[in-house]
Amino acid sequence: MKALLRGLWGRADPVLSLASPREAAALAALHASSFNRGWSEHEFEQLLVDRNVVADRAADGRSTIGFILSRRAADEAEILSVAVARSRRGRGVARRLLDLHLRRLAGLGLRAVFLEVDENNEPARRLYARAGFHEVGRRGGYYGQSAGRPTAALILRRDLV
Repeated sequence: MKALLRGLWGRADPVLSLASPREAAALAALHASSFNRGWSEHEFEQLLVDRNVVADRAADGRSTIGFILSRRAADEAEILSVAVARSRRGRGVARRLLDLHLRRLAGLGLRAVFLEVDENNEPARRLYARAGFHEVGRRGGYYGQSAGRPTAALILRRDLV
């Protein structure tokens, strides 16, 4: 009954799953709409066939509405990118993707996860803080801005054990 009501008056929760190379075009389109310099479909294909890359996606029906992508090295991982469709932001999609992804990485035996985030990206910083990440470094002038001065990248870490 809940599913029927949700279908009538609201959107169902997105389906989370591993991303595969066949989603490269959808991930590239979502990345391009989310960042100043989007990655190409070919770049995503290369990442998605790499055995050290872990990628999860959120889908609403057949449409990809979000993804998270990381690369493993030894017992650590670096989150390379997280994106959610503008129309679905602020609805918990990134939080659900990040939670699933961190559990998946822990299940693979990884001990720590790192990422970089623009110091001015408050929604992302809140997301990562709530997930237990803390600042371990800073790269000044790392992100170029279309208008204004470059901003710093904050280097964040979360232990998984």
